[in-house]
Amino acid sequence: MDKKVLTVSLPDNPTISVNVIPGHYATNRFHVTHYLKLSSLKTNANLAREVARDLAIPYRSTTLVDTILCMERTEIVGAYLAQELLTEGTSLMNSGREIHVLRPRLNVNRKLIFTSNLEELILNKNVLLLVSAIATGITLDKTLEFINYYGGKVVGISALFSAQPQLDDQKIHSMFTSEDIEGYQIFDQDKCPMCKKGEKLEAIIVDNDYKKL
Repeated sequence: MDKKVLTVSLPDNPTISVNVIPGHYATNRFHVTHYLKLSSLKTNANLAREVARDLAIPYRSTTLVDTILCMERTEIVGAYLAQELLTEGTSLMNSGREIHVLRPRLNVNRKLIFTSNLEELILNKNVLLLVSAIATGITLDKTLEFINYYGGKVVGISALFSAQPQLDDQKIHSMFTSEDIEGYQIFDQDKCPMCKKGEKLEAIIVDNDYKKL
């Protein structure tokens, strides 16, 4: 896999880049032609700060944010994003306010939940949802239902990568899109042309990480 790595960088900030590996991959719902190695953008402090600066641009002077809800291990980026939105002189909307950075938990049935002491940070709050990657939007839709269940108001969706420009009437602000990756495609498992050609799966993608087969 690693021999086929391609690198895609942001035109306006080449320090932010993602490694892309073409191949045949499976998730629990679909097959995809490329794997994006996003982990360094979420775990490297310097890169995470640069990512946060880019993701903050659509919200600096337009959006009140009370809570940043971090999915798929984006907490480091989320903390820097809060800092960017709170910096005086760059955010007329949020300077001088408080922004909380949260991540939900999974219960024994693997359903998203908030513990009781954190529910008040979602109820009637302006929530900015931060995710690592969006492919079909199915998981995102369930996450939005989860936020609505706890009484939060989604004021923005940000992603490191998204194959979808929006979900219903909600725009998705992403650094990288499927248009940045030549040949990127998603298929239903039973309609995958790579499977029909007899091409073996190379890895299973789980929470944006992969396990080789």
